[in-house]
Amino acid sequence: MRLEKDLLGEREVPADVYYGIHTLRAIENFPLSGYKVSVVLIKAIALIKKAAAEVNAELGYLPNDKAHAIALAADEVMDGQWEEQFVVDALQGGAGTSTNMNVNEVLANRAIEFLGGQRGNYSLIHPLNHVNMHQSTNDVYPTALRIAAIWLLKPLSDGCAALQEALQAKEAEFAGIIKVGRTEMQDAVPVMLGQEFSAYASAIARDRWRLYKVEERLRQVGLGGTAIGTGLNADKKYLFMVNERVRQYAGVGVARAENMIDVIQNADVFVEVSGLLKALAVNLGKMAHDFRLMSSGPCAGLGEIRLPERQAGSSIMPGKVNPIIPEAVNQTVFHVMASDMAIAMAAQSGQLELNPFMPLIAHHLLESLTILKNTVKVVNEFCVQGITAEVERCQNLLHNSQVSVTALVPHIGYDLASKVARRAMEGKITVRQAAIELAVLSEQQLDAILDPRAMTRPGIAGARK
Repeated sequence: MRLEKDLLGEREVPADVYYGIHTLRAIENFPLSGYKVSVVLIKAIALIKKAAAEVNAELGYLPNDKAHAIALAADEVMDGQWEEQFVVDALQGGAGTSTNMNVNEVLANRAIEFLGGQRGNYSLIHPLNHVNMHQSTNDVYPTALRIAAIWLLKPLSDGCAALQEALQAKEAEFAGIIKVGRTEMQDAVPVMLGQEFSAYASAIARDRWRLYKVEERLRQVGLGGTAIGTGLNADKKYLFMVNERVRQYAGVGVARAENMIDVIQNADVFVEVSGLLKALAVNLGKMAHDFRLMSSGPCAGLGEIRLPERQAGSSIMPGKVNPIIPEAVNQTVFHVMASDMAIAMAAQSGQLELNPFMPLIAHHLLESLTILKNTVKVVNEFCVQGITAEVERCQNLLHNSQVSVTALVPHIGYDLASKVARRAMEGKITVRQAAIELAVLSEQQLDAILDPRAMTRPGIAGARK
């Protein structure tokens, strides 16, 4: 064990860990969820610490050997080392201070080793005086969250693009398959199966575009604003130089916000991003519901499409295969939508110059980005790409329905068309047979009007050219 001190007194810290007394107290104070702080967020914070150390050395505030040691330690964290040292619960009081201090202490103690010292010898490298120089949790944490979110947005957007392409491929594959279109779970009018998939593709295309554009909203950061955005205790040159260095290392176009007080106290940008994630979740969930419905049965349900068989579906019913991928998708989107509500509540609950609930926002936002990235990949590769059409089933359901009766309305009026529909339903006959019995039009006219393919295009079916 090693003895460390802070404002509240002395504590023994295990000798073999890189974190220190501030992290130890956070472990004790926040045994809440068991969720770990996002690795992506930790890496973004380490990146900021590296940039700050280098800039502070260039400005003469930090000796070069200390800055170099901190930068080396940060590089290790950014490369994925020492993940087991970041032990603070994701849900914590203090607006992220415990996570910031966890990173400060790990980097300090690792940097001390690079200088030949023993962990805990903060006369060599101090977590606050050196690693946290010219910083506050209040400007570092939200900046890191913005960077982490941008990093995760890119693969999600790419995944949406791949899913869109897969849906468009099915649109082309199913272009000639006509089936019953339904509204409010009731037979409506004919539609091409390909047309249904085109609608899914269009929805995902909108999501892809939204996510691509929202990155711009995350680029304005308050790094250098320190406690509340006024920049107290930070050199003016540092303010400009550190943002440039962070932009270089992060590979994203972050820039100092014109109003740093705004970006430190207000979290609405995260609500905006979360709202777009919720929109994607809604579209994925609706599509998954449709897949389950259209593949239902397969004998006693709709059975219009067949989903890839991924695993046996029952421990008691032999031969049963369930729509497990759409079911899993539905659950992930429910989770994302619940997270969106938590983010909104946390964002509006901030007071005055700071939002103390940033850890909750960070946890849910980065988790939603990760979940959706995985969900989009799974639904694409394990479901959409392997969907096949049950062509004969689609044809039989269409033939035995009354959906073509709508095409008669422009020719005989709504009331008479309703009589035809009622006669077909009661007599269990086709619309064409019912129309012939009621002598509403000639057989030749009916043949032209009741062509189901003509009903899937704009215009009046059977109208004279």
